[in-house]
Amino acid sequence: MDQINTEHVTAGSADSQEDAAGLRVSTAPAHGTYQLIGDRSHQCDATASHSHGDTRAYVLCDGIGSSDEVRDWTRAAADQIARAAARRADAEAGLREVYDLYAHQPERQDVYARDYMPAACVVVAVTAPGKPLTVAWCGDSRAYVLTSDGTLLRLTEDHNRRRVSQGSRNRVTSWLGATESDQERMDESGHPAIESVTQSLDGGRLLLASDGAYEPLEDSGRNLADYLTGSPEQAARDVADSAIAHTGAHADNATALVADLPTGSAVQA
Repeated sequence: MDQINTEHVTAGSADSQEDAAGLRVSTAPAHGTYQLIGDRSHQCDATASHSHGDTRAYVLCDGIGSSDEVRDWTRAAADQIARAAARRADAEAGLREVYDLYAHQPERQDVYARDYMPAACVVVAVTAPGKPLTVAWCGDSRAYVLTSDGTLLRLTEDHNRRRVSQGSRNRVTSWLGATESDQERMDESGHPAIESVTQSLDGGRLLLASDGAYEPLEDSGRNLADYLTGSPEQAARDVADSAIAHTGAHADNATALVADLPTGSAVQA
């Protein structure tokens, strides 16, 4: 089994910061990420974080497919979304900016050609001073928060056929790289292309997870909260390691990003 630890700045876990003037400065990651490739030929999950002033954006992308092209595209998309979300200080605004950019690419207007172009499921979370946590997503990557009193909250609802029609959870119904508008996706699947939530918190711990990280634990009756202890780096490692350990045949890429949320800055949504 191939293993990649991306607790620090790597191609698969970009971390950067801008000051108020937009100048890039170096920063140490305030979170931990960990990835396992499972039985796939490529690691096509990617994480990124970006700071703009005191605003912090975290992104996890789960590339659809397994190839060099999907891997590289997903890494670039994760970084692009993190920058947009941090700059806008809002998860939905950042994700929509990049979603619309890809949706309007000329080559994606060909209904046949776009089926062969890179795509990914995405979840984004943003913390900003004096504002609630914002989370946005398209696809089945998830966001959870472990509150300061130990309650685990799932903030996202999967975009897949299981939600829409009790069908397969492996068939997603929205993704980055699609061209459908919110209304078009609503008409087809009963949910918009991008969904978002806000959550007022005072501290706690954020978990972003690909389906390869949460599904094996969910399927085997494990409580994700049990793995979110120790440092963010250790918690991310424990989630991914345990997911692969509890997977049967054909383990997927498993990626977890864990971040401690700021205290003293939450407001009512």
